[in-house]
Amino acid sequence: MRIDVHAHYWTDDYLDLLVELGKTDTDTQRGMGAGGGAELDARLRLMDRAGVDMQVLSTAPQNPYGQDRDKAVAAARYVNNQYAEVVAAHPDRFLAFASAPMPHIGESITEIRRALDDLGMVGVAMNTTVLGRALIDPDFAPVFAELDYRGAVLYLHPAGNSACSPLIRDYNLTWMVGAPIEDTISVMQLITSGFPVRYPNIKIINSHLGGALPMLLQRADNQYLWEAPQTPEAPSVLARRMWYDTVGHGHLPALRAAIDSFGADRLILGTDFPYENDKIFVRAIDYISDASIAPAASQAILESNAEHLFGLVPAASHTV
Repeated sequence: MRIDVHAHYWTDDYLDLLVELGKTDTDTQRGMGAGGGAELDARLRLMDRAGVDMQVLSTAPQNPYGQDRDKAVAAARYVNNQYAEVVAAHPDRFLAFASAPMPHIGESITEIRRALDDLGMVGVAMNTTVLGRALIDPDFAPVFAELDYRGAVLYLHPAGNSACSPLIRDYNLTWMVGAPIEDTISVMQLITSGFPVRYPNIKIINSHLGGALPMLLQRADNQYLWEAPQTPEAPSVLARRMWYDTVGHGHLPALRAAIDSFGADRLILGTDFPYENDKIFVRAIDYISDASIAPAASQAILESNAEHLFGLVPAASHTV
């Protein structure tokens, strides 16, 4: 079964709630194919055309984050209920990641419990930062303790904040360059803080092939002992305790670097719909079957890795 883990879904009414929370970048997401009704029907046709069986829907980067606690909670509950309705209407085509009203810790834990226990969601989606704060901020530890207790899947996506750098933001590089930099920074923060060791039961999926991480693993291994000596294991070891989606915009050298760096068993199919749409969407799947990729690796990435991660097949049947 081909499961696309990097698939956005937003309706205008949900985006309106984010505007009330103070979001100023929701116009880009409107009318681009990520909504319901006719847009959802077109998405399903495209999935059929590309051979994608299921998508795991997520709100990231348009997560319900905001300082106003009541509005954040209302937005999170609204979109989680909305996702549950989409999944119930198309149970053979969609799964969903839950959204949490960060940075409100108690409320986020309550909503995560409701989404996973009552709404049947298959994990939680978060941005790589929460209102400019790193995920490894000690204040957020109770949320991750809850996810670890549950052995939950945690899907991470850039916030689109230019890595808090005017050198990116002021030069029109927020998504071309800033997003994979956000991925890279987040993964390295998780690694140097020992996050995968501290929370060994959380199944972390990082976006966009881990950003620049495939090119940096040996450098990190060479330098971590003097720059981040608190890191509990070599970065290359900790990196392989996590998973990475295949959103690389069809760039085969990047995919091959990720396979060589992490192993094919650590890569999960992702498309970045609707940003990758139509022919580009089809290419996001087809490039994984390129002749330069071993057939066993392609099969694992396209099918069995996600099935295993989400518990849709017995672990004994998972082979690479």
